[in-house]
Amino acid sequence: MSKILNIKHVFFDLDHTIWDFDKNSAMAFDSIFIKNRIDIETSKFLEEYIPINFQYWKYFREGQITKEQLRYSRLKKSFDNLNIEIDDHLINKLADDYIAFLPDNNHLFEGTLALLEYLNNHYHLHIITNGFEEVQLKKLKNSKIDHFFKSVTTSESVGVKKPDPKIFRYALEIAEATHAESVMIGDTYEADILGARGVGMQTICFNYHKANLHSDERVVNTLPEILNYL
Repeated sequence: MSKILNIKHVFFDLDHTIWDFDKNSAMAFDSIFIKNRIDIETSKFLEEYIPINFQYWKYFREGQITKEQLRYSRLKKSFDNLNIEIDDHLINKLADDYIAFLPDNNHLFEGTLALLEYLNNHYHLHIITNGFEEVQLKKLKNSKIDHFFKSVTTSESVGVKKPDPKIFRYALEIAEATHAESVMIGDTYEADILGARGVGMQTICFNYHKANLHSDERVVNTLPEILNYL
């Protein structure tokens, strides 16, 4: 594995890259199901919800649905698939409660803090995320890692989502970085890797989703492996 040379800026995705979204999301659903007296096993619900949420985020990323449609439809379709009837008022309440509860649990992937502490001594660190701005900033603050990052770029603040080149160019601009001295680390191949590469950035894929990627890609399966490249 060859080192990536001449790098000064390291850009991270947040969810599924350093912030353990699936674990934290499951805990949020535990809480909102209890709060709203919905009698369902969270694990059973998540079997339907996780792939549906992944697909609806793709629709949202591609501009096919709005933020409100994303928040409603991923829950509606999950309950429909489980043959559970829930009226629209409660679905909208669950959507609001989920966003409110999600930043309350802040498990990070193993090795995150040690990695950030090391990198922070050698590079300028930044975030580029498609998540909702208010929620993402709370996640960073509540998990006590916000101080590591010199800039945070969200799709809401820019008005476009990864892989649109505009969000990467904006992030580079506010970071006062050039594409040649920057690397993007993320879990979603289309959004993070191809998007960043489209503006000339180097990339490292955190293969959380166990995708079958080409052997030429820089791929890591755990966060400490990133130090093989930096």
